[in-house]
Amino acid sequence: MLSWIHGNEDFVWQLAVFSAISFVVTLLLVPWIVVRLPSDYFLHRRRTPPVPKRHPGIVMLIIIGKNTLGFVFVAAGIAMLVLPGQGLLTIMIGLMLANFPGKFRLERWTISQPSVLRSMNWIRAKAHKAPLLINSDHAQS
Repeated sequence: MLSWIHGNEDFVWQLAVFSAISFVVTLLLVPWIVVRLPSDYFLHRRRTPPVPKRHPGIVMLIIIGKNTLGFVFVAAGIAMLVLPGQGLLTIMIGLMLANFPGKFRLERWTISQPSVLRSMNWIRAKAHKAPLLINSDHAQS
C-alpha cells in the first residue's frame, strides 16, 4: 500500500485537495439549501415541477444545468461516505436537484429515515426555521 502511495503521490495530493474542498463546499451549501426548503416540501402526494415562463431554450439549459448539478452532488455525496463531508445530506440535495422517474418517492423514503430527518431538522433549528414535516404513509407509497 505504501509503495502505491509513493508511486502515485500526485494523485493522492489531488484526492486530498478535492476532499478538503468538497468538505468545505458541503459545509456551506448543504445547510443553505436545507434551510430554504419549505417545511411542507415532503407532504405532497405528487410534485409537479413549476414551468418557468421563459424561452424554451433557456428552460432546457436550466433543466440540464440543474440535473448536472444534482448528479454532481450525488456523486460527491457517495464519495463523502468514505471521505470527509456530509455524504447523506449531499446525496439528498443532489436527488432533490435532479429530475428522474421515482424521484419524489425516493426523496420521501430517504427523509423518512430518522437519522436523515433528525440531521436536516437540526440544521433548520439552528437557522430558526420550522422542522420538515413528513407523512409516514407517503413514505411507504
